Amino acid sequence: MLDCRTLLAGERSKPRLKKLRILFVLLGLGVLGLVSMVFGMMAAVSRDLPAIYDFAQYRESKNSEVFDAAGEPIGTLTSDQNKILLTSGQISPNVKNAVVSIEDTRFYEHSGVDFQGIGRALVKDILSQSAAQGGSTITEQFVKNALAAQDSRTVFQKFREAALAYRLERHWTKDEILTQYLNTIYFGEGAYGIEAAARTYFGEAHPGCGTTSEPCAAVLEPWEAATLAAIIASPSAYDPKIYPENSLGRRNLVLEKMYEQSYITREQFEEGRQKALPSPDDIEPPRLDSEAPYFTAWLRQQLVERYGAAKAFFGGLKVKSTLDLRLQGAAEEAVNSYLGYSPATASVVVIENKNAGVKAMVGGPDFETKPFNLATQGHRQPGSSIKPFILLTALEQGISPYTTYESAAQEFSYGKKGQETFVVTNDEGAYAGVSDIVSATTNSDNSVYAQLALEGLKGKTVGDRTRSIAATIHKLGYNDPISTNPAMVLGGIDPGVTPLGWTYAFTTIANDGDRVSGSLAPRPGNSPVAYTQVTDQDDQTIKDGDNDSRHTQVVDEDVAKEAKSILETVVSSGTGVNADIGAPGQWGKTGTTEENGDAWFCGATEEVTACVWVGYADTVTPMTTLYNGGPVQGGTFPALIWASVISSWEEIKAERAAEAKAEREGEESPDSGSTYTPPSSPSEPPEVTPEAPEPAEPEAPEQAEPSTPAPAEPAAPATGGGVTAG
Repeated sequence: MLDCRTLLAGERSKPRLKKLRILFVLLGLGVLGLVSMVFGMMAAVSRDLPAIYDFAQYRESKNSEVFDAAGEPIGTLTSDQNKILLTSGQISPNVKNAVVSIEDTRFYEHSGVDFQGIGRALVKDILSQSAAQGGSTITEQFVKNALAAQDSRTVFQKFREAALAYRLERHWTKDEILTQYLNTIYFGEGAYGIEAAARTYFGEAHPGCGTTSEPCAAVLEPWEAATLAAIIASPSAYDPKIYPENSLGRRNLVLEKMYEQSYITREQFEEGRQKALPSPDDIEPPRLDSEAPYFTAWLRQQLVERYGAAKAFFGGLKVKSTLDLRLQGAAEEAVNSYLGYSPATASVVVIENKNAGVKAMVGGPDFETKPFNLATQGHRQPGSSIKPFILLTALEQGISPYTTYESAAQEFSYGKKGQETFVVTNDEGAYAGVSDIVSATTNSDNSVYAQLALEGLKGKTVGDRTRSIAATIHKLGYNDPISTNPAMVLGGIDPGVTPLGWTYAFTTIANDGDRVSGSLAPRPGNSPVAYTQVTDQDDQTIKDGDNDSRHTQVVDEDVAKEAKSILETVVSSGTGVNADIGAPGQWGKTGTTEENGDAWFCGATEEVTACVWVGYADTVTPMTTLYNGGPVQGGTFPALIWASVISSWEEIKAERAAEAKAEREGEESPDSGSTYTPPSSPSEPPEVTPEAPEPAEPEAPEQAEPSTPAPAEPAAPATGGGVTAG
């Protein structure tokens, strides 16, 4: 006999089951309705969209142009050599397989929008509590590029792209989509499209390729294709020339994906991992149409990252840069005059203080043969040019500039239980006995500055004190890592600093502690500016195309002014007298590294800041006899080149002021064709009247490891102090 309670419970469960069935039916209908609505909206939106890509229009698109700050044309961002369209049969299957394996593994399965991929990416993002995963397909990427849509796209724009991707898959085959995608993506180094990329990175490895009958993209090996596919995600971060470690790791990941998806054999995978990346000398970017190619190449990367390759290269943009072509020419002329017949070379960067705009950039001797930009990519040890940052750190901590130290050989203990030793001596055994910080700055005394930095600054350990110096350098605007070993106080930084970054940090001192930047800078608020306005073909400023200056007071104004007043003595009576041109408020600092491998002069006037580096481009080679038979120090070629460049700037300003005045008065403009002539003939090194060398320091150690400085070199026949007369 059944229990009454059981019967009653059974009767109650039936309505619940009915409700659950109804709920599931409604849920199913809701899902179907939602899917139908999404696909209906996609179809409706796509009907209103323009044709995905008009290749006739692509061929007729207009190159973007670059102008200097005065409106003079510099050149274009690219040339017609970059518009190389290939057919599917001209592209190696290795390239297609590599790109699909890393960019869109389900490319041949989805219908333009990969809902499964989106779901998988969403789950991974939730589990990792980040937004690292992406669900964009190759078709969607192609649509985004075709519409010139960038990272700031709205949700509606993304929906339109998805709708168009879905529609495109109804009209084009997978192979057509992949081919045109490869023809229209950016691979860095100015290479737009797969054939330009293949020629740029692997043309040297395949002599004779690059013709209509044999495109370079048709002969790429799996590991070469993987190298190019690795670049797509971030052409700047995975550039084999600039970031080889990043590029190698990403290349090997692509090879792994290709193996997992059966595009290559195990043998090809293992063999490909052992291959070396193309060397910087083997990478030959498309020819750049520019009067200032090093600067334009640096500017071009910024425009690509901000506006996309298609718009930057072929959008007919007019870019007003910060460069001054007349000053650029004067800087190049100054370098050639002093080093034209020398095996050493130089890099020069000039930045305008008020807006952080780069006015001149010498990145190497010849862009066509040496496209590596020493100004932006060359990391070299700064020697004693680091001392202004030590001085600022000390002044910020309340240390009096008249604090005295013994000027004598020093030995510092550091590391675990003080078991490591760092020895500092001055060049030629020249010591001042007792010296205050002001005098030690004027004469670049290593002994005194090492005591100030390693013992005088606040902190419990040597590491605490060197880290405080690195923090000062970073807050003034230098963005690359700064090593904090004891040798850093003499400029022994591994791997070194770039002339552009170093100049920008010095600019903050020139601006009395105000770090100036702009909204169009690569890192708005914390980097120099390359361009100030971008307009379209109708001369209308495009969205986000106007630069707004940004100011951040990072050092107390009075502290910065005190540091500048001390640094004025370096030019007026110290190691940098060769840089003295009598400009108002002029100051600076010399720097020379171990065995004269690198020589610097960095300084400023009221209007501009500039750094000059002199050395060998590819190696750290002693320059012990290049300056009139003597060593190259910061107070020799670098200071002389600096003086020549800044003198040119003063003359250019005066000429323009006279021209403007004449125009206002309705008179005939004076001849503006004259240019500044450096004080020496390019045919021979300049003669400089020797002066007694100031007490100076030994070389900054080449490596981060502590070491005893090398024996002193003979005194230079000119002012500039000792071997590290920084």
